[in-house]
Amino acid sequence: MSNPRDLKYTKSHEWVRIDGDTAVFGLTDHAQGELGDITYLELPGVGDSVSQSEPFGVVESVKAASDIYAPLSGEVIEVNAAAVDAPDVVNRSPFDDAWLIKVKLADPAQADALMDPDTYDAFEAEASH
Repeated sequence: MSNPRDLKYTKSHEWVRIDGDTAVFGLTDHAQGELGDITYLELPGVGDSVSQSEPFGVVESVKAASDIYAPLSGEVIEVNAAAVDAPDVVNRSPFDDAWLIKVKLADPAQADALMDPDTYDAFEAEASH
């Protein structure tokens, strides 16, 4: 699966789709592939704050439990309850149906620190070796 060109990426394999002062966060195809079958998601609630590069949730799979890190800082305005109820959607549709949270950004300029798709593709290729 190729990485969507309209997203930004983190070194911890989260993606972010930015639209003005809001953003959607999710896990990359690389992340779900490394984790294997995802069995549980723990996400923050609406109104909670998340901080760039800090854990905001947990993903558990048959292989491991891992923190999920916030690509950007802000306030959670929506949580994907369908993904919490059926976390295996992350394995099936990491970039579409398996978005995790929507956030009102505290500082949209933080996105400058994220990787563009080409940089992430190169980083991902290195991580796979």
